Amino acid sequence: MPGDLLSREEGTIVKDWGGRLPIALVYPNSYYLGMSNLGIHAIYKLLNSRKNVVCERVFWEKENREKYSPPLALESKRPLPDFTVIAFSISYELDYFAIVPILRAAGIPAYARDRDERYPLIIAGGPCIMANPAPISPFFDALCLGEAEPMVPHLLTAISQGMTARRDDLLKALTALPGVYVPTHHSGETVARQRAENLDDFPVTSAILTPETELGEMYLIEVARGCKWSCRFCLVSTAFKPMRYRSLDNLLMLAGEGLRYRKRLGLMGADVSDYPHLEKLLIRLEEMGAQFSISSLRVNRVSDRVLEALVRGGAETITLAPEAGSERLRQSIKKGVCEDDVLRSMERVAALGVPQVKLYFMIGLPQETDEDIDEIIRLTLKCKAIIEKKKSRTRITLNIAPFVPKAGTFFQKKPMAPLDVLKQRLAILEKRLSAKGISLKAESPDWSQVQAVLSRADAKAADVLASVDRVSLSAWRQAVVKSRFDADFYAHKEWCQNQRLPWGFIS
Repeated sequence: MPGDLLSREEGTIVKDWGGRLPIALVYPNSYYLGMSNLGIHAIYKLLNSRKNVVCERVFWEKENREKYSPPLALESKRPLPDFTVIAFSISYELDYFAIVPILRAAGIPAYARDRDERYPLIIAGGPCIMANPAPISPFFDALCLGEAEPMVPHLLTAISQGMTARRDDLLKALTALPGVYVPTHHSGETVARQRAENLDDFPVTSAILTPETELGEMYLIEVARGCKWSCRFCLVSTAFKPMRYRSLDNLLMLAGEGLRYRKRLGLMGADVSDYPHLEKLLIRLEEMGAQFSISSLRVNRVSDRVLEALVRGGAETITLAPEAGSERLRQSIKKGVCEDDVLRSMERVAALGVPQVKLYFMIGLPQETDEDIDEIIRLTLKCKAIIEKKKSRTRITLNIAPFVPKAGTFFQKKPMAPLDVLKQRLAILEKRLSAKGISLKAESPDWSQVQAVLSRADAKAADVLASVDRVSLSAWRQAVVKSRFDADFYAHKEWCQNQRLPWGFIS
C-alpha cells in the first residue's frame, strides 16, 4: 500500500499544491520496477526542483490490473484527474499495454481526440517514445522526443501559460517547442530529438532510496549517456547520441553525496567501461570508503586494475555481452569484440574469484544460422573450462534474448526470426548447456514478437492495444484478429529500402 511504501523511503518530496502546477509522473508498471529505473528518479527530481511544480509518482500494480482499480498518487493519494498534467515515462514496448487501462480506470478517455480542457494534458517521454512514438500516438496530446533536461523548462512554461486556454490553442503552442510531437497537429515536418549537452549541469542519481527495489542497497549515479560503438541492433547508440561523460570531479561530488545514504554505489551507463577516467574514479571511490558496482563492461575494455577494484569494491556479478557466438556474426552486427577478448576477460574474472559472470547473447540476429548457435555453446563451454582450470568459484549464467528490430537502428528494416526457429534454437541451448551445469535465462520468443510489432508499428497499433481486455498473449492475438491488423508485416517482414517508416519524421 502507498503508506507502507512511503514509510520505507528516504528522499520523498512532498509539496503543498497551492499555486503549483500538479504533475503525475506515471510509470506504467510496478513500484518495484519503476523505482529501479534511474530515469524515473531523474525526472522526479528535475520536475520537483521547480518551485512552481509539484510532481508525484503513480504506478500500475498487480492489484490495479486485476481489479481494474484507479491508481492513486503515492505522495498525496490523489486520483489522476486531480492533476493538470499526466506524464508517462515509458522505457519498454510491453508497458504500452498499461496505458489504456490506466486512463480508463481513472475515468479519462483513452484517445486524445475524445479529450478537451476538462481533462488533464496527457504527455509521454522515454526511450520508446524517442525511437518510434507512432503505435501509441493516438492516446497522447503530446510526446517528447528527446532527453528531459533541455525540454522541461520550455514545456512547463508553455503548459503554465496555456492551461486556462482552449485545449486546441495549447496544443498549437506545444507544436512550436523543440522536440515536442503533437500527433493531432503534426504538419509532417521533421522533429529533432533533444539532448543535454553537458551532463555535469544535470545530476542524475537516486532521488529516493527504498529497500523495495531491485537495487535498493545501492545509490545509483549516471556516469555516461549514450554509447560510441554503434552496434547495429542497439537503440542506445542511436537515440542517445553522441556519447557524453560526466567529469571526474562531478562524479566524485555525487559519490560523496551518495555515501551519506548508502555505502554501495551503482555506476550506471550503457558502457561504463569506456569512461576515460574509470581507473582513477574507482581508486578515488575506494579511498572514500565506497563499495561499488558497474552496470556494464565492454568485453574488450576490461582492464585488470578495473576488475581488481570492482572485486575489492564488493562486486559479486560481472556482466559481459558477446551478443553472438561466432566471429562472423559479431562482425556482421558490428560488435567490435573477438573471441580472444571474451576468453581473456573470463580468465581475469575467474582468477579473481568473482562469484557470477552473466553472459548476454542474442538469437535470431540477421544472417544467423544453426552453426551460430553451436558457436554460442562452444564459446560458453570454453569459458566454463577456464573457470574449472582456475579452480574458481565463479559460476556462469547465460541471458538469451531474441533479436527485435528497433526503430532508428541499422537493422530497423530487418525482420525478426520466425517463432519456430527461435524456439528450436533456444531449446538446443537449454538442453546442451543445462547438461553442463550452466543456468540459462531466456526472454519469451512470443512476447519478443509482440515487442517487435510495437517497435516498428504505426498508429494502427493503437486500436489493437485499446481492445486488449487483459494482458496475455491470447488476448493480444484476439485483438489483432479483431482489428484486422497485419502483425506479421511489422515483426517478420524485411522492409524494402523505400519503405515509409512510421518514425521517419524524427531527426
